Amino acid sequence: MRANFGGAMNEQTRWLRRVSFAAGVALSCLGQAAASPRPGTYAQTVREPKTTIQVSGTSNRLQAVSPVDENVVWASGVNGTYVVTTDGGATWRAGVVPGAETLQFRDVQAVSEGVAYLLAAGQGSNSRIYKTENGGRNWTLQFVAPDDPSYFYDCFAFWTPESGITMADGINATGQFPAIRTTDGKKWKSISLPAAQKDEGAFAASGTCVATLGETRAWIVTTNSRVFASSDRGERWASYLTPIAGGTGTSGVFTVAFRDGRHGVIGGGDFSSAKILDNFARSRDGGKTWHLTPQAPVPGAIFGLAYAQSTSDRKREVADEDRGRGDSRQEQTKVVVTGPGGAAWTTDEGENWNPLPDVAGYWAVAFANEHDGWLVGTGGRILKITF
Repeated sequence: MRANFGGAMNEQTRWLRRVSFAAGVALSCLGQAAASPRPGTYAQTVREPKTTIQVSGTSNRLQAVSPVDENVVWASGVNGTYVVTTDGGATWRAGVVPGAETLQFRDVQAVSEGVAYLLAAGQGSNSRIYKTENGGRNWTLQFVAPDDPSYFYDCFAFWTPESGITMADGINATGQFPAIRTTDGKKWKSISLPAAQKDEGAFAASGTCVATLGETRAWIVTTNSRVFASSDRGERWASYLTPIAGGTGTSGVFTVAFRDGRHGVIGGGDFSSAKILDNFARSRDGGKTWHLTPQAPVPGAIFGLAYAQSTSDRKREVADEDRGRGDSRQEQTKVVVTGPGGAAWTTDEGENWNPLPDVAGYWAVAFANEHDGWLVGTGGRILKITF
């Protein structure tokens, strides 16, 4: 998650969020055992997935993960760090981008074993985008934000290897989000989002405050618990409200994912809390309306979530939806949620929850297919999850 959620906010609030972030994460972890989930939300008869600890080769916190397939996976984190595996995580190679040793790579987009993008989240010119086309041997700096503390870029997502969108905090002075988009995988240009509310931004927690689907769809979630939706690669956007509490600087919607053009989920909460809050909601109309489910057993906030689904599965679901078939996989599609306070999974988009025992401190999760996924987190830890 981001240490600074609203670049243009006053200095006192900005400082508070930086300091309270670490304290809140610690509090969430300590409160895991004491917190009480809502009764009747656990599914007791479903077989648990297998979890396997993997060695990343770094002790730096990892905040984002992006699988290409069951073999090739990239992850990224603080102190200019990235890691990559080509054998499903049996071995990982860690590296640091030259000249980026102090940057926080809070998002990564993997294209192949050789091609990947990194997003550094930070104030002003500390927000940058890099790309490698030779497996990390060399990195090209594609974008640097203005040297102005009002700018803070949070996360990105891609429709194709060459087209993607990057979310940024709103700037109070202009009332705009300085979001950017690429259509050639090289140059990034400004696009327009709905007007920003005061101190509204996004949580750069797991690289999942933006989600894309198919060739045209996108969703963005904000600290004020709004969802922006586009069906034309970001040319036009609609704004919708969600029932997860937000707008305090430490609370809101952190993460979003869609399995087809209609069915999606969001996760959030309050990273400064040790309690289990209303932290998960689902939509069945493309993000226009959202309905709370029973609470996921994760104290504080859900930082990241993902469907156990591959890119090809999502494309097939979009095609089915376009042909009027839709919703054919609802009962089979699993969702995993994670945050500093814990992790859990559901087979019915939040109606019933299964905690992952002794799994805490992981900030992001992503899947290569319906079976193979990875969680990444503090201390360079990586956990493979297999259904």
